[in-house]
Amino acid sequence: MSNTIRFGVSLDEELLRMFDAILVDKGYTNRSEAVRDLIRSSLIEEKWGDGPEACGVLILVYDHHRNDLSRRLTNIQHEFYEVIITSLHIHTDHENCLEIIVLKGATQKVRELARGLVSVTGVKFGVFNPAPGGSEFK
Repeated sequence: MSNTIRFGVSLDEELLRMFDAILVDKGYTNRSEAVRDLIRSSLIEEKWGDGPEACGVLILVYDHHRNDLSRRLTNIQHEFYEVIITSLHIHTDHENCLEIIVLKGATQKVRELARGLVSVTGVKFGVFNPAPGGSEFK
C-alpha cells in the first residue's frame, strides 16, 4: 500500500483498554489492522445495496415443530430460488434448527428474501449479514 496515510485517534483510556482486549482475543497483531477491518465493515454496511446486485449470509434459528414453520420457510425460499446460492440446515437439538443461507443476486430480491424470512412468525432469531459482492473494498 504505497498510499498509506497515518492519522491519530484520541480515545478514552478505558475504551482503548477494552479495544486492546478485543484485539488480543481476535488475534490482531496491531491496532491498525483492526481499525482497517472496522472501517471496511462500516463501509460495507453503509454502502450495501447501492448497486444492482448484492450478496450476504442469512442466519435463522427456529423450532421446526412450530405451526408448519419449516414448510412455510421452504415455500418462501422457493419463490426466491434465483438468489439462493446455497443453504445449510443443522439440527441443533430435538426442536431447533439453524439455517444458513448464502444469497447473491438482484439487490431488491436479496433484501426482500432476507426481510421476509426473518419476519416469519416463529423464527426465534434471524439476522442478515451483508457482504461486498466484489472488489469494491480492498
